[in-house]
Amino acid sequence: MSVITTGNREYAHTSGAVLNGVVGRMAAAERGGDAEKTHALSYELMATIVDSINDGVFTVDNTWRITSFNRAAEQITGIRREDAIGKCCCDVFRANICDSECALRKTLETGKPASNKPVYITNAEGCRVPISISTAALKENGRTIGGVETFRDLSLVEALRKEVQRRYTFEDIISKNHQMQRLFDLLPAVAASQTTVLIQGASGTGKELVARAIHNLSPRSEGPFVAVNCGSLPDTLLESELFGYVAGAFTDAKRDKPGRFALAQGGTIFLDEIADVSPALQVRLLRVLQERTFEPLGGIKPIAADVRVVAATNKPLVELVEEGTFRQDLYYRINVLRMVLPPLRDRKEDIPLLIEHFINRFNRLRVKDIHGVSTEALAILTGYHYPGNVRELENIIEHAFVLCPGGMIEPCHLPDELQPSVTVELLPAEPTTTFETAQKQVILGALERNQWNRLAAAKTLGIHKSTLFRKVKSLCIELPETDGRSANHRVAAPLPSARQGSHACDSSGRSAFRSSSAA
Repeated sequence: MSVITTGNREYAHTSGAVLNGVVGRMAAAERGGDAEKTHALSYELMATIVDSINDGVFTVDNTWRITSFNRAAEQITGIRREDAIGKCCCDVFRANICDSECALRKTLETGKPASNKPVYITNAEGCRVPISISTAALKENGRTIGGVETFRDLSLVEALRKEVQRRYTFEDIISKNHQMQRLFDLLPAVAASQTTVLIQGASGTGKELVARAIHNLSPRSEGPFVAVNCGSLPDTLLESELFGYVAGAFTDAKRDKPGRFALAQGGTIFLDEIADVSPALQVRLLRVLQERTFEPLGGIKPIAADVRVVAATNKPLVELVEEGTFRQDLYYRINVLRMVLPPLRDRKEDIPLLIEHFINRFNRLRVKDIHGVSTEALAILTGYHYPGNVRELENIIEHAFVLCPGGMIEPCHLPDELQPSVTVELLPAEPTTTFETAQKQVILGALERNQWNRLAAAKTLGIHKSTLFRKVKSLCIELPETDGRSANHRVAAPLPSARQGSHACDSSGRSAFRSSSAA
């Protein structure tokens, strides 16, 4: 996008063509010409240059009357130049920000240019047109004489964005990941059946969204969708919550209370975190799935369960079955159709789509004007591993909305754990060593550096060679047959051989020398 900005420079003003004077002065300044060269370019030539720009360009004076209007502006708005010049800009553009948030007015009041601000205008045919605008003030001798605004038609970009959303959005689930796309293809067939469905995936991957999609696409879509988190309630409460109770079933049960299965009649019940249900309650759930009936607490008459069951868990049910904490027969009842949701770290290509979705959502909820994320912030967000998956990304964008006043989300608006910082990698800690082990490592290092020449190693260590020999024996250091002075030279004082005695070390590392006769 081309952005005309004036900075602190002063530009000439010619009546009826502010922009032409600006461009003329810039061209002359670049050539280093004098005042006569400033006006050398004709009005017609400058109009041709401005008309060659693909972005719409118009200028206003201090009374907000349009003083120039290029060809791209005519094409985008559908208004002829002759009809636009002399009119108030708000009457020509009829933008959604004209009455209260005019970007050009703010620029002239504050002196700060606006850049790439998305707005909507109404064209000559009465249709809304998405555009992106940039503004700057025009000055002469330090005095503001008007303003300039450039704008780009975003209709094609908007159409492409909607096509991407249509292609990669399925019942509020947004993804272009190949695994999720296969899941989108399966959902209509799964929803059309009445079979029990098991959804597996880590926390925050959108299991409830998939369950709602199954319900909305199913013949039961007109019925209720009832969600129950089985891990949030103890067994005694969960049982009454699922199946209800009759008056007198327990103390303070003064009247009948329907359970979630009764409330979901004709619709779908979503049993989230089903792996957390106790074995006793698993038996009752198994009966509901097998017999399609249930009894409220304290009741004696079974009630038919006209309910489709969709279960979900973030735990490996197969392992729980092998451990005996989850009933095998219940597992086979709920695992008729299984759908597995990948974690966000395995679908990084979805992060920009999700970011745009959350920004649009929070813009509506917070009544803010966040345009997107900067390149640096996007690099941080795409490189993060997201242990909390999509839910964590949503929380990160919400956090950024609190700190970002407007414009683009920068790295400084992200949570502390995502802030770029200089990290110092610490070497892994060595295991605690004894003094004898440390001595042995130092002596071995000196010997190796001196090709096992003990005299040279002793000099390196700053000790007498006899002291070094005693240390070699006490620390059980094995020396080679030859030292570094000659390949055929025997070590002057080799370790005692088996004939002379044996040299061994006890478990503490101290030398235990014994003669062969003593052995």
